[in-house]
Amino acid sequence: MKTHFMAPAVMVFALGACQTASSPSGEADLSVYESALLADYRTDEDRAKDDVRLPVETLAFMDIEPSDTVVELEAGGGYFTALLAASVGPEGRVWMQNPAVFDQFWGGGNPPRLETFPGQVIYLRSDFDNLSVVETGSVDVVTWVQGPHELWYLPEGATEPLGDPAKTFSEIARVLKNGGSLYVQDHRAPAGAPTETGGQTHRIDPDHIDTLAVSTGLTLTDTSDLFANPNDDLTVNVFDESVRGQTDQFLARYQKQWAEH
Repeated sequence: MKTHFMAPAVMVFALGACQTASSPSGEADLSVYESALLADYRTDEDRAKDDVRLPVETLAFMDIEPSDTVVELEAGGGYFTALLAASVGPEGRVWMQNPAVFDQFWGGGNPPRLETFPGQVIYLRSDFDNLSVVETGSVDVVTWVQGPHELWYLPEGATEPLGDPAKTFSEIARVLKNGGSLYVQDHRAPAGAPTETGGQTHRIDPDHIDTLAVSTGLTLTDTSDLFANPNDDLTVNVFDESVRGQTDQFLARYQKQWAEH
């Protein structure tokens, strides 16, 4: 299984018998991710974002491997979907998830890019707390890039939240294999800030995410300062031009573990 232990404690997590995540890769093979940048279904718009999004380093932190099954929460238009699809290859699978209300962002229906993606990409239109079409214990990695704060955001056209926070993390834990990992990246809010910042400034205090993850038996195994910016005061709306693309962001990886019997 993939192992990324940062602390010796192993938390017990009883969700029934599940598969085991793929073997650890040791040092990340960056050539796989560098090759993903060259996928012909990536666009010029994608490539223009690479200097800010740091895709090779991010994929390495995720430890995506060929043949992995990945659930990409809040995939949006598909910037990371293209990279994930190229990284897992034809033997893998990428569940490209978005809430139904996101259809408005591209004029209705599926994201326009979906038809250009290879067959390993499957579109999942659902709220964050409903991954019912994904088999229990079948997923190596769940990714949520710049998105967990959306649990407390009500986009135009939505009449209720896009997912219950506790149920969302329970679903993440359910679909992960034993040894599988959750990767989260989001815009940081000040320590102690209420969850309401998710809907106000599109930021979240990472402690809220940590509490939800740990409550479902996931264990924090690694963090990164890849997108740290000490000059961000953590209070300005992330879409404000003074900070857009330069916010201080946290990265964390959690692993699903339980005692073997």
